[in-house]
Amino acid sequence: MILLLSGFSAFSVPIDWQKISSVRDVCAAYPEKMEYIFQNLNLDYPGLEKTKTAFESGELEKACELLLEYYHQPENNRLGKTAKPELSALNMAAADSILEDVYTFYLVKGKVPRQDDGHLKWDYKGPDDDIEWAWALNRHHTAAALLPFFYATGNPVYAKYIDQFIKDWITASWPYPAVKSNTAMWRGLEVSFREKVWAGVFYGLMNSGYLSPATQLLILSSLPDHAHYSRNFHGGGNWLTMEMSGLATVAAYWPEFKQSGEWLGYSVKTMTESLKEQVYPDGAQTELTSHYHYVALYNFRLFTEICEKAGKQLPLFYTETLEKMYNYLACTIRPDGFGLLNNDADRDNNTNMIMQAAEKFNRDDWKYIVSNGEKGVRPTDGPSYIFPWAGQLISRSGFDKQAQWSFFDIGPWGTGHQHSDKLHLSVALCGHDFLVDAGRFAYQGEVAKKFRQYATGSKGHNVILIDGKGQEPGPKLAGKPLSGSQYKITPDFDFARGSFNRFGDLKNVNHTRSLFYVRDNFWVVADKIETDQPREIEALWHWHPACTVKQLPGGIVSAGNEAGKLEIIPVGKTDWTVKMVKGQETPEIQGWYSREYNVYEPDDVSVYSGHIRSDTTFVWLLFPSCGTLPEVKASLVVRDKNKITMKVVNPEKGEWMVTVPLSDSGKAKMSFSPF
Repeated sequence: MILLLSGFSAFSVPIDWQKISSVRDVCAAYPEKMEYIFQNLNLDYPGLEKTKTAFESGELEKACELLLEYYHQPENNRLGKTAKPELSALNMAAADSILEDVYTFYLVKGKVPRQDDGHLKWDYKGPDDDIEWAWALNRHHTAAALLPFFYATGNPVYAKYIDQFIKDWITASWPYPAVKSNTAMWRGLEVSFREKVWAGVFYGLMNSGYLSPATQLLILSSLPDHAHYSRNFHGGGNWLTMEMSGLATVAAYWPEFKQSGEWLGYSVKTMTESLKEQVYPDGAQTELTSHYHYVALYNFRLFTEICEKAGKQLPLFYTETLEKMYNYLACTIRPDGFGLLNNDADRDNNTNMIMQAAEKFNRDDWKYIVSNGEKGVRPTDGPSYIFPWAGQLISRSGFDKQAQWSFFDIGPWGTGHQHSDKLHLSVALCGHDFLVDAGRFAYQGEVAKKFRQYATGSKGHNVILIDGKGQEPGPKLAGKPLSGSQYKITPDFDFARGSFNRFGDLKNVNHTRSLFYVRDNFWVVADKIETDQPREIEALWHWHPACTVKQLPGGIVSAGNEAGKLEIIPVGKTDWTVKMVKGQETPEIQGWYSREYNVYEPDDVSVYSGHIRSDTTFVWLLFPSCGTLPEVKASLVVRDKNKITMKVVNPEKGEWMVTVPLSDSGKAKMSFSPF
């Protein structure tokens, strides 16, 4: 008799993993892995009586068959009833490339090589040599993507590929390292994604006839290792939310494992504690990155659904905190439905997520905001919102599609995915972006080598450089919310103020930026530089690539697109040297924009350069229009160490007197005299 060991026979003949399909095949090829399943199962679980008898009698193959019979029973399918599609030869182009081992991750397409033993090269980093690409491959989104194609077409080639794909990974993954890892195959995030994907595949294809018994059993053999990793080697922050939702998935979908109860209890305790740590009282996740706020919220919400499936009740504050997190997304959304592009964020459309949450939480005000007033009920607050723990002011003229919108950052650095961008200002109007954050570009690979430092540094943001120095990292967490002296929101205007003083090795220098938004009209920005010696100043204004940007006399820069225009008008100081930069690579990167990971293009940056000898305050008028810009005139009436007062005259409307305090928000005021 030939004794087959894991991976090799007694004669060192490699097992052809691709041909293993039946219970008999997998028991002969990997008996110790099959026994491992039963070592981790609670064989006293209701319904496993026959399975237990067979296993304890030494009938491994029979025990495996009985175990699969148990899972094939409709009452044991944790997805509920799954309809089998009518078989056909229909195909979809988007799925067919996957059948050739061609995958697209982060908008980068690559063909994963096959090794001599037929296994995919699971550590392949893609055409850009980006480890993020390899991690994406190991998350098994490929299997999750093919599943709906199988249901839609009934073509068995898609289900068969899923079967081979998962079997490939499992047999290539041995031995389980049982240590915290950063490899392509065994890292916490990838473990958590596989746990969730496999739940859908295992139960979704269980009765299709195309997820082989061997692959079903291999999944069951690998799940205890996945749960062990998530339980013992998870990270913190938004990573923890993903890893705990993965652990809870294993516990809820496979309650037959001995440790499922402990896994679920641990995940509930850990997620509850993490929710307290990760989310500020105003609803913002502490990384202060819109994209990862979304990621954390998705997994916190998913966790509630998993617990509901398992009959596990969560504390009331858990649900209340989720509502605050959704409220943050709803109130920071742009009029076009996209969220903040800040820190390591992409320009994500959050409309559908918020509308679904509005139904669950009965929030008609969210529906109104994200539908631009077409659905729901107008909020009793707003249209501007301050998040005092996050240190973020969202200013809006209203909730319509053409509304003026801005984001002003005066908060902490954040606990992850941070950029050195305190006091950054983004502006949108007429349904389009005008002043923008440069974006995140990429984390690894050629794009990151070129642009990552630019993305995370101050030069990719609408801030001020002092003596060529950008901002250094600031405090990660807010110890308390903004004080009332830092912001003020009234029916007619918004005001907020923040400061920063860490510019490399420079000493005794401080930048205070005060923002005053006159609702439905314009923004005033006052930049106060306090210094004990002369300094070189550079003020940066990044424009969206769709804008046509022109430099006008008097230091004015005008940007427009098919929908509207925005002018930056320096008020008071007119001796700026203004330089327009676009798509620059040498002597330094400048003038680039990334709306999402691995996507980038040139954009215009207006660089205002000047010299100061001592404390100085610069003032800017940002004047927008969805039509023809009027010939606005602006002048300083008062400029001292505590405030500036500016007169703005719009010949089509009237005259404003705006007082922008450089300290106490209580002194912010304005008056308007119509013509």
